[in-house]
Amino acid sequence: MPSMDPVFGGPVAAIHVMARGLLNAGVSVDIVTVHSSARSNVAFDDSREGVKWRSFPVQLAVYGVSLPLWRWLQAHVHEYDLVHIHGVFSFASLMAQRKARRAGVPYVVRPFGVLNRWGMERRKSWVKHFLFKWLEKPELDHAHALHFTSEEEAADVARLEIKAPGFVIPLGLDLSPYQQLPPASLFETQFPNFKADKTVLFLSRIDVKKGLDLLLPAFKEVLSKISGVKLIIVGDGDQRLLADLKREAEELAIADSILWTGFLTGDIRLAVMAKATVFCLPSRSENFGMALLEAMAAGLPCVATDQVALSVEAAKAGAVRMTPVTAVAVADALIALLEDQQLRMDLSAKARDYATQNHSMAAVAGRLKKFYELLFVSSAKNANP
Repeated sequence: MPSMDPVFGGPVAAIHVMARGLLNAGVSVDIVTVHSSARSNVAFDDSREGVKWRSFPVQLAVYGVSLPLWRWLQAHVHEYDLVHIHGVFSFASLMAQRKARRAGVPYVVRPFGVLNRWGMERRKSWVKHFLFKWLEKPELDHAHALHFTSEEEAADVARLEIKAPGFVIPLGLDLSPYQQLPPASLFETQFPNFKADKTVLFLSRIDVKKGLDLLLPAFKEVLSKISGVKLIIVGDGDQRLLADLKREAEELAIADSILWTGFLTGDIRLAVMAKATVFCLPSRSENFGMALLEAMAAGLPCVATDQVALSVEAAKAGAVRMTPVTAVAVADALIALLEDQQLRMDLSAKARDYATQNHSMAAVAGRLKKFYELLFVSSAKNANP
C-alpha cells in the first residue's frame, strides 16, 4: 500500500477491514507500506490486531521512492503465497509487482480508481499516460488478476486493454461501530457553537473530484427553500482548494450556515453521523465510495451522484437517492429528503439493510479468500503444466 496515513480516507480504511477480515478467515496477513522520513511516529515494524505492519521511510517524495522498501521486497517477497498490491503510479506498488513477478509469486493489483478515465485525463494527464505506457502497463499485463471494487470501475478500465483478467469484489466494512452510534451530544460538545434543526453532512477528502463546488450552490438552493438547515463538511486535503471553497461560500452568502470541522476520527467521527439528517457525496468519480458505505451503515438517508459506483449499485435496491452530477439535481434531492421525514426513514432502513447484506467485513473477506485460493491454484498449475 503506498500509504496507510488515515488522512487518505477510504482506501486506507478498506485495507484495515480487508486485513482484519482475512485474519478472521484464517489468512495470515502482513501490511507493507511507506511513510515520510519526517514522520517518526510511524513504526518500522508493528503489530495491530494480529496484523503485522512494516512501514519504510521515503527518500524521494516524488513517486514515493523508498530504497529500504526495495531492499525488503528483494529479500522477502518470495516468502509469501500471494501479494495483493493496492494502487498504481507509486514506487511501492510498482516495485511490489516487479519483485513478485521475478520471484514467481502471484500478484493481484487493485488500482482503486486511479486508472479511471476521470483521473487519467484530469490530473497530470501526460505524465500518467507516459508512466502507464512505459512503467505501469508492462507489470499490470503480467498480474494474475486486477481487483476492481465495482462493475463500473471494471468497465472504465477496460479501455486500457490490460491483459490481466479483472475480477470484481466490493469493499467491506466492520459494521459493529455503526450499529449503535455515539450520541449526537458528543459532537455538540466538541462544537458547542454549532446549532441546527437539520443538517446535511459531507464526509470525505477535500478534493476536486468530490464535487464540493457543486454542493455549495446546491446548498444555497436548499437554504432558499428550507430554513434552519446547516451543512457540515468533514475532511481534510487540498488546502488551496479548501481556501477556494471557503471563499466561494462567502460569495454565495452561505458561509454562516457551514461548519468546516477538518479531519475527524474515532467516536467524534461517528457522532457527526448521529447528528446528520442527510448525507451527501456529490462526486465526479468514485470507483467505489467508502464514505457512502459508512453513511449507509450508520442508517443515514444518502444522496450521491451517478459517478459514485456504490451509488449505482445501491440505487437499484432503493437504498440511495442517486442524481446526475449537477448542482440542481443534488439540490432537488436534498430538498426532497429534508422536507419528507417518512422518505428519510424509508431510505435510512434500506441503506442500513443494503450495507449489512452486501458489505460486511466477514462476507467480503470470504470472497477475497476464495479469490486468493483460485489464483494460487491457477498459478501452481501454470508453473507445473
